[in-house]
Amino acid sequence: MRQPGATLALTIAMIAGATASARAERLVVSLSNHRVAVTSNFVGTEIVLFGTVEPDSPRTALRGGYDIVTTVSGPTVTLRTRRKERVLGIWVNVDSREFIRVPSYLGVLSNRPIQQIADVTTARNLQLGLNHIILTQRIGTDFADTVTDDPFRLNFINLQKEAEQYRDVSNGVTFLTPTVFRVSIPLPANVPTGTYTVDVKLFSGGQMIARTNTALEVIKSGFEQYVFEASQNHGLIYGLVTATMALMIGWFATVVFKRD
Repeated sequence: MRQPGATLALTIAMIAGATASARAERLVVSLSNHRVAVTSNFVGTEIVLFGTVEPDSPRTALRGGYDIVTTVSGPTVTLRTRRKERVLGIWVNVDSREFIRVPSYLGVLSNRPIQQIADVTTARNLQLGLNHIILTQRIGTDFADTVTDDPFRLNFINLQKEAEQYRDVSNGVTFLTPTVFRVSIPLPANVPTGTYTVDVKLFSGGQMIARTNTALEVIKSGFEQYVFEASQNHGLIYGLVTATMALMIGWFATVVFKRD
């Protein structure tokens, strides 16, 4: 025979489950352009992502008070940073750190500062913002992500920011209505080519309640793409043509600037 306490607990659990399911949201997003062509006169561009918060089912009630955090990650690369010190009046490299398979481009865009959207634990677990993104380093024979105030980590992020490859924009998301939003994704002139993942997280009350992702591709176009493909697919011919052109340019320069 079921005890009254157990029945009451089951009823409360069913009500809580029904309330949670009645407040389920999902994200629907779309990019203005899924492919960016880089040519010789490319000066950068801006991709726009439009999104909307929709109920998971027709009878679902939306809760409102939403926040959006969008993380754009470029193809991974391995980079090295070096620390210089003045030794006997000369600046020399005294230490270095290698960052393993980190994003070549990293943009974190939100509608307000990350610390106002989620607490530190949530931000760390979900890798929200540049301070919480995992950047694996080679430290001797070990591979790990160090603390956020590690000098090498901080300098690496600052150098990437100066190169316009990393950015943390707290006003990069604009809510056009309480459930419709717009995200501006800036791509600099020196943007790396490859596939970019766009991860969109929806928050309410400091908790992530929905997540979706999409992708875009940055490719070389025109003569640059032809040269790149030739160097990759026809290495011998590409090398011979390059050497021949260098010899011809050198010969032409000697003829033009020859002194009588």
